[in-house]
This record gives sequence, structure tokens and C-alpha cells, in this order.
Amino acid sequence: MDTCWSSTADFSRAGSTNEDRVGGSELCSLEPVVGGFGDPLGVPMKIVDAKVIICCPGRNFVTLKITTEDGIHGVGDATLNGRELAVAAYLTEHVIPLLINRDARRIEDTWHYLYKGAYWRRGPVTMTAIAAVDTALWDIKGKALGAPVYQLLGGRARDGVTVYGHANGETIEETIEAAAGYVKRGYKAVRLQCGVPGIPDAYGVAHGKLPYEPAVKGRPPETRFSTEPYLNVVPRLFERARRDLGPDLRLLHDVHHRLSPIEAARLGKELEPHHLTWMEDPVPAELQEGFKLIRQHTTTPLAVGEVFSSVYDCQQLIEEQLIDYVRATVVHAGGLTHLRRIAHLAELHHVRTGCHGATDLSPVCMAAALHFDLSVHNFGLQEYMPHTDETDRVFPHAYQIVDDGMLHPGDRPGLGVDIDEVLAARHPYDPAYLPTCRALDGTVTSW
Repeated sequence: MDTCWSSTADFSRAGSTNEDRVGGSELCSLEPVVGGFGDPLGVPMKIVDAKVIICCPGRNFVTLKITTEDGIHGVGDATLNGRELAVAAYLTEHVIPLLINRDARRIEDTWHYLYKGAYWRRGPVTMTAIAAVDTALWDIKGKALGAPVYQLLGGRARDGVTVYGHANGETIEETIEAAAGYVKRGYKAVRLQCGVPGIPDAYGVAHGKLPYEPAVKGRPPETRFSTEPYLNVVPRLFERARRDLGPDLRLLHDVHHRLSPIEAARLGKELEPHHLTWMEDPVPAELQEGFKLIRQHTTTPLAVGEVFSSVYDCQQLIEEQLIDYVRATVVHAGGLTHLRRIAHLAELHHVRTGCHGATDLSPVCMAAALHFDLSVHNFGLQEYMPHTDETDRVFPHAYQIVDDGMLHPGDRPGLGVDIDEVLAARHPYDPAYLPTCRALDGTVTSW
């Protein structure tokens, strides 16, 4: 393999003055690619170019763009919130040189080549980089075959993807009012988070009328948390929600890894009368065995997994039926290829999917998740936080709300999403971090 790869593979940030790194408007075309796909009986579709694009249309995103000798390009999300440059460097310095002249159609082989071939396996940086390559290759294959990616994954298993929105407020009353707004817009599922008395900057609660956005420019802010007032307010929130919003709305809540197993068991038990769809991330999942204790005490369904990077992070949780929803993502769990493996294992054990879908994942990831959601049999729910108009302009996409709180990825070939490099260049990288968290006595705890 030639050790010299295309100059556009060099590590670059949006906003560079190097015109070779900024493509024309044709790069944002979402039209089908016709002809020039090579011999379907085995002539390779060689990768000739790959590059990393970093931009910040309100928040930071990392995108991998791969181009074949036929002129077909695919995009993959490589965003790891707060560690974006680590993934960008991993891709640029270690992965992209290995992609040049490989066959873009050999997705499974490339996945194992990057995973097993590196010796140092797993971890969020490695798996996010692999996911970016994998997602871009699925995009290329869909464009080459003139089909949306969900058709390559087995076709539709449902008519649309049910999503849930985020209702939050400083008080219980404000949260219920926000949830009612989602119901009016047709949502069938809503996550509820509210302020905790005496605890400023409670998780999941926006400031003022702005949408909730946890990432902050500059150094990470330090927030505070206390278990006792939190455990007192959450049951009251959901008691009020059921009374005001009725029995049919699917309700969810995110603990965000902050309780011990027995505290989570108490909360789950107190929430049982309100019939939540799930209680998310009740405890840190490094100790998968901890979920056994929660399971012994409550029938409130449990969801976990947005920070998982491989099937091994949730193997025990799934096989022992300690959770009900696995929330791993396309971008952080090795791409569509590996996320499907997680879903297939989960299906055998009556566990459904519930992919993370916050705004720290780019529209490229959201598009890929919707193709996955539409095709996988054991789909449960999809988180959906709409991106800003600014972000949507940088990442033109075909997915949209279709009916009754459902999204559809669209039927354009590939993922149906692209990156406008010219617009991306106007939004250079701007360092930002998620918050850290301390208990009231100053002890660092899980944010």
C-alpha cells in the first residue's frame, strides 16, 4: 500500500484558508449517484481520499468524509463531546493512511481490520473513530446501489421511528407545562427533568427559555448534587405528571448515573405507580452486577448505555436481563455494523433499543440512527433533540418528522445527509466541555 495518501487527508479544522480543503457546492448534493460503480463481481471500489472536518455551528462536530475513485463520497460522525480533537487526531494520524486504496464495499472486513488490527481495542476514542469509517462506508454503499441505508439493513420493520422530547423546568409546574407543549405537537413520549430545591444547575434543566444544552465554552463548569432532595422531588414530579397529562403518555426520566444501587432501587419502587417507560442510567454501569440489586426491588424499566463503546460493556446486562433498553449509539459504539450486533444480542433477551440522540451527536449520526431504528426489529424509542438551524444548514439532511411524534430517515440513497464544507469553514472549532459535578461537601461525583 502506498504510504502517501491524498493531501486532503491531512488533519484540518474548518476555517482553514487552504482552498484544497474546502470543496464546492456539489459536495452537499443529496441526489442519487448513477453509474461508474465498478464491476459488481469483484473489482474493488478503491478509497482514494479521506479527510476530517471539524466545525462548530453552535457546538463542535467532527466529520469524516471518504471518497472513492468513482467520485462517490460518504460521511460519518466522529464527535466525542469534550474530546473531539482526540478522535480527529486518531483518524488523521492512524486510520486514514490505512484506508487509502482499500475497497470501500468491504465494510465488514474494514471494521475488523480497524478493530482487531490495532491490538489496543475498545474505548470511546477508538470506537468513535471506527464508527466514523463504518458509517461513511455504509453511506457510500447506499449511494452506489441507489438505495437508502435502511434497505441495505433488511428494509423497514416499521412505518416510522417514535421519538421522545425533553421537557424540563426549574419547578415541577414548569416541567409539566413544557411536557404539555410536546403533547400538543404530537409527541407520544416525553422525558421529564426538573429543578431540585437547594441545588443550582440541576441536570437536564435549561436556563430560562433556551433549549437545554449542557456543553459550555471554555473550562468545564462545576455543578453540585445532593441525593436526598433529589430523591424527594422526583416522585412528586411524576405523580403530578400522571395527574395532569393522563395515563397514556410515555414518561421517562434520566438519573444520569448519580445514585447507588439501593438508592436507585428506592426511586424505581416509588415511581412504579406512575408507570414510566424507563428510568435511565440509575447508576454508573462499570459494575454491571449493580443492576441486579436494583432489579430485585423494582419493576420500573431500566435503560442504560449512551456511554457504551462495545457489546462487552452491556453483555452481562443484556444476557441476565438486568435492563430493558440499551441506549448505545452509532457514533460511540463502533458504527452501524457493531450497533446491529448489540441489537441482535439484545433481541434474544427481550431487551429493546433506545439510542441516545442529544445534540452532541451530529445530524450525520441522527440520520444513521434513524436508518438503524427503522430496520431493527427490537426498536424501543429514539431520543431526539433538534439541532439548531445553524447546524442543520451545515448538515443538510432528508430526515424529518412524519406523523404522531415519529421521524423517518427519508428515501434518498445512502444516509440522506451531507456536510456543506463551505459553510462548515465559517464555524471553526471552539473548545467546550460538559460540566463536572461535586457533592455538597465538595467530593467529585458523576455528572
